[in-house]
Amino acid sequence: MSNHHDLIIIGGGPGGYVAAHRAAQLGLDTACVEKEPLLGGTCLRVGCIPSKALLESSERLLEAQSDLGAHGVRCTGVEFDLAAMLARKERIVRELAGGIEGLFKQRKVARHLGHGRLDGPGRVMVESAEGPRELTAQHIILATGSQPRMLAGVACDGKFIGTSTEALTYEAVPGHLVVIGAGAIGLELGSVWRRLGAKVTVLEFLDRILPEMDAELAADAMKLLARQGLEFRLGTRVTAAHIAGERAVVQCDGQPPIECDRVLVAIGRVPNTERLGLESVGLATDEGGRITVDDHFATNIPGVFAIGDVIRGPMLAHKAEAEARAAVEGIVRGYCHVNYDAIPNVVYTQPEIASVGRNEEQLRREGVAYRKGVSFFRSNGRARVLGHLDGRVKILSDARTDRILGVHIIGPRAGDLIAEAAVAIEFGASSEDLARASHAHPTLAEVIKEAALAVD
Repeated sequence: MSNHHDLIIIGGGPGGYVAAHRAAQLGLDTACVEKEPLLGGTCLRVGCIPSKALLESSERLLEAQSDLGAHGVRCTGVEFDLAAMLARKERIVRELAGGIEGLFKQRKVARHLGHGRLDGPGRVMVESAEGPRELTAQHIILATGSQPRMLAGVACDGKFIGTSTEALTYEAVPGHLVVIGAGAIGLELGSVWRRLGAKVTVLEFLDRILPEMDAELAADAMKLLARQGLEFRLGTRVTAAHIAGERAVVQCDGQPPIECDRVLVAIGRVPNTERLGLESVGLATDEGGRITVDDHFATNIPGVFAIGDVIRGPMLAHKAEAEARAAVEGIVRGYCHVNYDAIPNVVYTQPEIASVGRNEEQLRREGVAYRKGVSFFRSNGRARVLGHLDGRVKILSDARTDRILGVHIIGPRAGDLIAEAAVAIEFGASSEDLARASHAHPTLAEVIKEAALAVD
């Protein structure tokens, strides 16, 4: 395996492996440095994919226990096998990681197993079990992702108190799970363990859940999740958590301590830039520890680029993928662009919540005059057939031009429906464009059409 390449990518997650694939397609001699044996990064190994596997399994269980009777399907004595659920999750992870590895081989991407760091201009040092190895390249892309943000006073031991990584592998259903943080990760994993029988208490410092989402939809989500059994304590500041025997104790300002079986810390993530050798080349970072880049993902050091969770913007796998393709195309062709207004965000609770573009709070802060159209799933034929009637679609458009500024959905399969809205925003569509486009009947997508009609 050569020590010199056209492009070296540090990190094998959604940003890193997509950049490697695109670079190989465009004819670059490409190498990817990843310290984990499995490619795919946090998203595939201990994030997006395993959490969705457990969400799907637990949702199937809930459906068998309570919903199928309405369809004339009688299920008695329904039980679940947690070990089998976890094994299925791991099998999915291995199969997908193997697929990425296969594409590396097919496209002749050199795979270097070890911890990669910058070691001066154009140089990457790989630290592995076989010893250090120096690689050189004209271009380097940093795509090392992120890690869970820790909370002062809360020491994770990996068993009683842990992050999403540990919450994906509990060997038994906790009697009482305390989730610190009411963002997407906390609500998704809280939903999994609630469906499997745990008491779940969600502690949130803010006065609302899902702070990045539309406030109106977040309020709807909280009501629906509370109906499913999640307990919410908003405006709650966690000051400490410790282990007492075989239990954990969470302390909050002005409230009695909470004893529980497990604690999940889910207060966000921070960029993985430690031990990356930034100082060896004088790479600039911002106040949040993110690597500073221009619109073409170039850092202040010629030949070094950064994408994904280590730079500004939402920490989303598909955002990293979009930046990966753009950065590589910029290196090869001299120009690239990512439209951040067209990058969707999805929370995979039941019902799902999805958004793209700006929400009402942002538009009001920016002083943008807008119009709003809303349609509800309860009036949709397909939603009624599915038995999922909760939720709505909200479309926001410019009051003067009718150009779509944001689309927000809470309801069945919102994560799939949002793709139409993302494409509409990418192409600068108006709400009239969506309203006049024919939508198949009966489909859930008709709710988007009805919301677009409601704008005018």
